[in-house]
Amino acid sequence: MPHLDAAFNYARWLAKNEADAEDVVQDAYVRALRFFSSLRGDDARAWLLTIVRNTWYGRFTRHDDPNRTTALDEMSDDRPDEDLNPEAQMLQRQTVDHVRAAIEQLPAEFREVIVLRELEGLSYKEIAGVVGIPIGTVMSRLARARDRLAALLGPVAGQGSLQ
Repeated sequence: MPHLDAAFNYARWLAKNEADAEDVVQDAYVRALRFFSSLRGDDARAWLLTIVRNTWYGRFTRHDDPNRTTALDEMSDDRPDEDLNPEAQMLQRQTVDHVRAAIEQLPAEFREVIVLRELEGLSYKEIAGVVGIPIGTVMSRLARARDRLAALLGPVAGQGSLQ
C-alpha cells in the first residue's frame, strides 16, 4: 500500500493518538480506492494525504474538539541513535519528547502545516493542495506555527532548525 507510512504519520499527528489514526487511515484508503479515478497527475501522495485530512476533519470535527488533547502512543520511528552513548540517547529522547509536546499544543491548522512541511517534506504547493488553502496562507501559517513552536520550545529552539 503506497504512502501508508506518510498517511499514518499525518493522521497520528492530526488525531493525536494511534487508535484514531488507524481508523482514519483505514477509512481514507477505502475512500481512495473508491475514488481512484479522481486522481489527476503524478502526485498520489499529496492526493492521499488530502483524503486523510478530509477523513479526519469529517470524522472528528463534527462531534469533537479538533484540539482535544490525547497523548500520542509511543511512536515507532523515534528510536534513539544507537551510535550515541546512554547519556546522549537520554538527552535526545528528552528533546524529541519536548518537541513532540510543543507540536501537540499547536492548534490543528498550524500543527498540520508543520507536520506536512517538516516531517513529510511536502512543498508549499503540495501543502496548499492537501489543506485546500492558498500558498500565501500556507506560508503565513508555517511562519506563525514556527513562531509559536519557538516560544514553546524556549532555549531548545535555538539548537535545531524548523525553518
